[in-house]
Amino acid sequence: MADTASKAPKVRRTAEETREHVLDVAHELFYWTGIRATGVDRVAANAGIAPTALYRLFPSKDALVAAYVQRTERRYREWFEAATRADGRSPAERILALFEALAGQVQPERCRGCPFMMALTEFPDTAVEGHKSAVRLKRWVRARIRRLVDELCSARPRRCGARRSPHAALRGRLRHGAGARRRGPRTARARPRRETHPLSPAGRGALTRWSIPRRETTQRACRLGLQSRTSTLLRRCSR
Repeated sequence: MADTASKAPKVRRTAEETREHVLDVAHELFYWTGIRATGVDRVAANAGIAPTALYRLFPSKDALVAAYVQRTERRYREWFEAATRADGRSPAERILALFEALAGQVQPERCRGCPFMMALTEFPDTAVEGHKSAVRLKRWVRARIRRLVDELCSARPRRCGARRSPHAALRGRLRHGAGARRRGPRTARARPRRETHPLSPAGRGALTRWSIPRRETTQRACRLGLQSRTSTLLRRCSR
């Protein structure tokens, strides 16, 4: 008896569903392989569509990259807001909940590093939309954490007024990076820390000389930064 089984039909999607599917595929490739190392043809092949169909959705690779960064930005904001929602918890509890949620985000099997820092590294040109989205997100995160710490200081004014406030401590952590640690006393030859901030003009220039860090190195930086920030907050917020 002849085999009359036909091939499985192709999945039919609407234009919006196809766009989201392509962005899902692009996210995996861009994040784990690198944006510049991933061509549009590879994204189309992994998505199971023709390159011409992809170009109908995204006129250029720059447009695809911008959509990828913008969607990642939107999802990160949603995750951040959910972790720190004002639902009756104290400011200290909401700050600690943020870092508890972050602990799940930096596990080795799902964390290669910050996707926004990767975008800044690969696209140091400030006119590129992907660069603008990454900078916008970084500024938004700092503003949100400052707001949380301001709420904490309002609730505990005497504690925040003594010595160095949690706001200043946390602001220093954010300015100098996740893995930054002091190594001995500062000397006259030491650079001002503001110069090395990734969003400063000097920092943006330095991005052109950076390469994408290896996976294990970035994971270690994630863990070190999480441990450093959490320990500071636990000392100041959980008493």
